[in-house]
Amino acid sequence: MSRSTTTVSLLGAAAALMLAAACGTSTSTTPSAASGAPARAIPAAPGGVLGVATTSLGPVLVDGKGLTVYLLTSDSPGHSACSAACLAYWPLVSGPAPASVKGITAALSVTKATSGTSMVTAAGWPLYTFVKDSAPGDVTGEGVKSFGGTWYAVSPSGKAVTGPAKAAPATTSGSSGGGAYGY
Repeated sequence: MSRSTTTVSLLGAAAALMLAAACGTSTSTTPSAASGAPARAIPAAPGGVLGVATTSLGPVLVDGKGLTVYLLTSDSPGHSACSAACLAYWPLVSGPAPASVKGITAALSVTKATSGTSMVTAAGWPLYTFVKDSAPGDVTGEGVKSFGGTWYAVSPSGKAVTGPAKAAPATTSGSSGGGAYGY
C-alpha cells in the first residue's frame, strides 16, 4: 500500500470516529416536548449506566443522562445487528453492566456491538439511545422503522414498550354492589 493510500485511510477512519462521537452527545436542557414534563427518574446504578424514568410511554429504562433507552427488533438477544451507520443515529449504551438497579427486573449483561465495543443488554436485548432525544423524557425514537427493524423503548422488565402508558382503571360510585371498580 502506498503512503498516500495509508494517509487517506487513516484520515477517513479519524473522521468517522469524530462523527460517531459528535452524534452520541447532547448538551440540551430543554424540557421534554413529547411528554410535557421532565422525566421522573429513579437514581441510576453506581457508575450511572442505567436507571428507570416515567415518560409518556410509562416507566422505561434510561441511560446515565436520563435519556430513553431503546431496543431494535432486528437484533436478537445477545447479538447487535446495528452497523456503524446505524450507531451514528442510535448510539449504544456502553459500560459495564451493573449487577442490579433499583426498579429494573430484567437481567443486565453485556455483549459486543458490530464495532467490537462492549454494550449493555437488558433481558439479552442490546441497548441504544437516539440522537433526536435531546432531554430526559423524550421518546422520539419510539416506533421508528429503520436499519431492518423497529425501535422501541425498553421497559424495566427488558421488554419492548409498544404503546402509550395505560391509564389506571376508572372508579365508579354506582350501586353495583361489586366494589369501587366498574367492570
